[in-house]
Amino acid sequence: MLLRIGDKIINRQKIHQTVDSILEFRCNGLSQQEVAGQIGVDRTFVSRLETIGEIRKGGRVALIGFPLKNCQEIYAVAKQEGIEFCLVLSEQERWDFVETKSGIELFNTIMEMVGNVRKHDIVIIIGSNMRIKLIETLLDKAVIGVQIGESPIAEDKYVDPEEIRALIKQLRF
Repeated sequence: MLLRIGDKIINRQKIHQTVDSILEFRCNGLSQQEVAGQIGVDRTFVSRLETIGEIRKGGRVALIGFPLKNCQEIYAVAKQEGIEFCLVLSEQERWDFVETKSGIELFNTIMEMVGNVRKHDIVIIIGSNMRIKLIETLLDKAVIGVQIGESPIAEDKYVDPEEIRALIKQLRF
C-alpha cells in the first residue's frame, strides 16, 4: 500500500519487508552492525527498532480473554504458570457479567479491573482485533494480542492452551 506524506510517496509494504528482514537477520545471530551493513541503514536504526518492540521478561503478567470455549483450560494454564490476574469468559459469562450489574456497578467494576491490570508489566489479551486495539490504547504497557477473530465475535472460540502456556513461558523466563 502506498501512502502520501507531503510530497513523498511511501511504500508501506517495503517498510514492513525491511523490518521483517532486520529482525530475521538478528534472530539468526547477526550483529546489529552486520545487519545494518546488509540492509543499508545505520546500526543505531537497528538498535532503535529493537527497542521499540522490546518486552522485558520476568515481570508480572495478566491474562484477559473472551469469548472463549475452553475457559477452564486457559484458566488452569494461567494458574499453573503463575499468572497473577486472569479473567477469561465465555460469551454467556460475558453477557452475565454485564447484565447482572447496574450501570454504576458495571462502571466501578470495570474501572477496578483496569486498575488491577495496570499493576502488571505485561498483559496478554485473547480476543477480537478491536478488543486488542482497545486494550493497547487503554493500557500504558506491553500488550500481547492473541487474535481469535474479527470484531464482533458472538460465539465462543477455542484457544490452544499449550500455545498460551508457551507464550507465558516466553514472557516469564
